[in-house]
Amino acid sequence: MNRSTTSAPASAPKTVSAPEEETIAVVGLGYVGLPVAVGMARHFDGVIGFDINEEKVAAMRNGRDPSGELAGEVLDDVEIDFTTEAEDLADATFFIVTVPTPIDENNVPNLSFLRAASRSVGKVVQPGAVVVFESTVYPGVTEEVCGPILEEESGLEQGEGFTVGYSPERINPGDEEHTLENIVKVVSGEDEATLDRVADVYDTVVDAGVHRAPSIRVAEAAKVIENAQRDLNIAFMNELALIFDRLDLRTKEVLEAANTKWNFLPFHPGLVGGHCIGVDPHYLTTKAEEADYHPQVILSGRRINDNMGRFVAQKTVKLLIQNNVAIHEARVGVLGLTFKEDVEDVRNSRVPEVVAELQEHAITPRIHDPMASAESIRRELGLEVHPLSDMQDLDALIYAVPHTAYRQDGINPPERVRDGGVFIDVKSAYDPKDLRDGLTYWSL
Repeated sequence: MNRSTTSAPASAPKTVSAPEEETIAVVGLGYVGLPVAVGMARHFDGVIGFDINEEKVAAMRNGRDPSGELAGEVLDDVEIDFTTEAEDLADATFFIVTVPTPIDENNVPNLSFLRAASRSVGKVVQPGAVVVFESTVYPGVTEEVCGPILEEESGLEQGEGFTVGYSPERINPGDEEHTLENIVKVVSGEDEATLDRVADVYDTVVDAGVHRAPSIRVAEAAKVIENAQRDLNIAFMNELALIFDRLDLRTKEVLEAANTKWNFLPFHPGLVGGHCIGVDPHYLTTKAEEADYHPQVILSGRRINDNMGRFVAQKTVKLLIQNNVAIHEARVGVLGLTFKEDVEDVRNSRVPEVVAELQEHAITPRIHDPMASAESIRRELGLEVHPLSDMQDLDALIYAVPHTAYRQDGINPPERVRDGGVFIDVKSAYDPKDLRDGLTYWSL
């Protein structure tokens, strides 16, 4: 099968000894890697899933996805050899590396997971194998960072003993529509033969087909600009929200009017968290600065989005003061802590910044989330959660993450605010016309 849309690289092809049937190994079984392993296992025999987290691997062996993205029957219906032992990867002919690529406290790319994964693969990679990276990186990482590590650990020469490719992940947690199988997959390889092999593997799994990038660096760059573009569009919406707040206009109403134009882009303001949108732009700006260019638009958008949590909290405090509530005595609730609705992951959430700013104003908010476990919230965020029964007669409620569970009968977030209280509807989940009189309503 081959639905590729772009010609292969112009570089002279090398000879790559490809087996008739690939043995696939997926390295890193998070919210990206596990769906990839499942997709591969539906079409290839002998798929190996590797992760260093023994607890996660044990859960997967028992048919449970620790991230909550895949239903139990999905893992029951495929054959995957889950392991924490790198030696078990030795029979693989085709490696897919899907480990995290976060940033540090100074917004500098952290490639430690990628380097470690490359070392693990390098120790076991056999002649003729292909190693494909899916992790978000800046242009050049696959060939300039990962390739040399693979060479050092394996004793093989890149391009002769093994080859590398890059295929950026496009997994969207909590999205049941845009899955691995129905999103076009960008593929690339260091030479024509490798590209053909990478394209064949992914084209077997992805119904939407593949797009052949002319080089690995092009594919790497495409990944970082996808999320940088979204970050900038949301930053524009957030800046509009800051302006319209001063003009006493509701942003959602303005956007609804503007969206009637055929080419107006349907973005919305919000707290920009997660593992991609708030992280990937820093990979691009870091590489740009290495090339002696200081990005202005991208970093400006990042600054706007980074400050929205503080703004939401400060607005809450101002509205409480306007309602003559003693701040140090205010009963304030926060509903939702995950980085987006209907997922269990609290990592890279921006809601804790709302909580921290409230605490700076001597407010200790009650916090609840129906998706994330109290243990993960305590471990990742250092916060304690409260039962919904504590979310009653509040002076203010910040509806931060509109999980589907909060729209079930009997929960009704606005009704948990006392008469004369403040309802902060961050993502405009409610129409203020539908709320009872006596509430002060505000949204981004």
